[in-house]
Amino acid sequence: MDMFTQDGTLDIHKKPANKEKTGTWKACRFILGTECCERLAYYGMSINLVNYVEKHLSMGNVAASNSVTNWSGTCYATPLIGAFLADAYLGRYFTIASFVIVYICGMTLLTLSASVPGLTPTCNGEDCHATGGQTAITFVALYLIALGTGGIKPCVSSFGADQFDDTDEVERESKSSFFNWFYFVINVGAMIASSVLVWIQMNIGWGWGFGIPTVAMALAVLLFFAGSKFYRLQKPGGSPITRMLQVIVASFRKSKVKLPEDESLLYEIQDAESNIQGSRKLEHTTKLTFFDKAAVETESDKKDAAKSAWKLCTVTQVEELKALIGLLPVWASGIVFAAVYSQMSTMFVLQGNTMDKRMGPHFTIPSASLSLFDILSVLFWTPVYDQLIVPLARKVTGHDRGFTQLQRIGIGLVISVFSMISAGVLEVQRLSYIRTHSLYDEETVPISIFWQVPQYFFVGCAEVFTFIGQLEFFYDQAPDAMRSLCSALSLTTVALGNYLSTLLVTVVTKITTSGGRPGWIADNLNRGHLDYFYWLLAVLSFLNFFVYLWIAKRYTYKKATGHAL
Repeated sequence: MDMFTQDGTLDIHKKPANKEKTGTWKACRFILGTECCERLAYYGMSINLVNYVEKHLSMGNVAASNSVTNWSGTCYATPLIGAFLADAYLGRYFTIASFVIVYICGMTLLTLSASVPGLTPTCNGEDCHATGGQTAITFVALYLIALGTGGIKPCVSSFGADQFDDTDEVERESKSSFFNWFYFVINVGAMIASSVLVWIQMNIGWGWGFGIPTVAMALAVLLFFAGSKFYRLQKPGGSPITRMLQVIVASFRKSKVKLPEDESLLYEIQDAESNIQGSRKLEHTTKLTFFDKAAVETESDKKDAAKSAWKLCTVTQVEELKALIGLLPVWASGIVFAAVYSQMSTMFVLQGNTMDKRMGPHFTIPSASLSLFDILSVLFWTPVYDQLIVPLARKVTGHDRGFTQLQRIGIGLVISVFSMISAGVLEVQRLSYIRTHSLYDEETVPISIFWQVPQYFFVGCAEVFTFIGQLEFFYDQAPDAMRSLCSALSLTTVALGNYLSTLLVTVVTKITTSGGRPGWIADNLNRGHLDYFYWLLAVLSFLNFFVYLWIAKRYTYKKATGHAL
């Protein structure tokens, strides 16, 4: 057995990574611990944010919902910045190390804005009045967190997967389990956040409610650096954007050049390694053949001693661009699913606010804490999927992972439709009770909030299939030197899902409030029709699934050869 990894990874001292001393689960325990604490910090601050913004910053339902979804969307868009820096220049380890500083600064400022007199809004019971400056400080803190998380989100899952050598069959099998357990620990952190921290925020105060997540983030940093000597580091491969532009420019320069019938005549270096740092070679594919023109070696190319990458590209470089373009339709099909997912932090919470939140005679559960059932669903389904469903599916399909990654994603898309149907049915029953008993102006309706459990449970089950499937798919199908970028791409579906939710809420509100009507999403939901909004999302999800089937049927999985430089 080789002493060193064959995928080009290095240890923290920039020497070839020793298989016995680095990587695998001995490194991943630190990465999983870091992710658990970081997610506890993130969800502890964000899961109940709509209530903080609505009540303490004096915003209505629509404004609070849109503020949170816009911010949440930004948290999933900034990873493109972190991913570019990781793939091109810093590597994943040093990108994470840099961005945690911004993250902690944002968390600290948010805690101060909720606890220091003068920075925190003046409240008289439930009635709060925030000045423009206080609102501005809160949003500066939130968007610093959004920037900080941009360097962590796209890198941590890829960094964990880097600890398993793709060229080693035993380690490669463990990688699929890593993504399942990675999502599992995310939800352990989220479970603590949605139960303990939400209760602290609603019953003790927001200073403590934001302060504890800040401490959790500091613990995440300590755990991350504690595992440094065990990590395997992928070398940054230079700017992937530059490489893709070179292929596009070279293709158009040679638009009139005829492609050779023999694909082996296309330009590729003869070494076993790719000339892209940290990347294996990619086999030629027959799709998007226009870009193959960039790899046609003309007579003038042969005369040039130093070949310009803006005129002649290798097959691997061309296939990088093709691989990214091939991922885009699958990526786009995740946007509607992410819009459904975003309802947990907005409409589900606002719907829960109107229901009976009592647990026994002396305890009321905050509506945001119902997301605990989404988390419990994930914590239940993740090991069930890994230990029971995969072995059973493996016997039927013969596939080493039970289902292909695309099949796994598709199953989650179907389940997400049922989450919206469940939410819609509950809202129909809630509004029917209000009409029957004329409770239009009552703050709460005597229907238990625990009737929301099924909609959260369906979302959690869908996550295990779709979100984990996407994590694995975008890492696995990404060219080696573009893995952070492609992980960030998968996260932007959540960003665009949040923005889509904002757009839908805005358009629906504008149309349904015309003529003085209260609208579907009224400030008093008892006079609105939130069920119609859920039906709209259910229909969009159903149509999206059939589009996804068409896309998945036409997708070609990548094939890598050789080993990384």
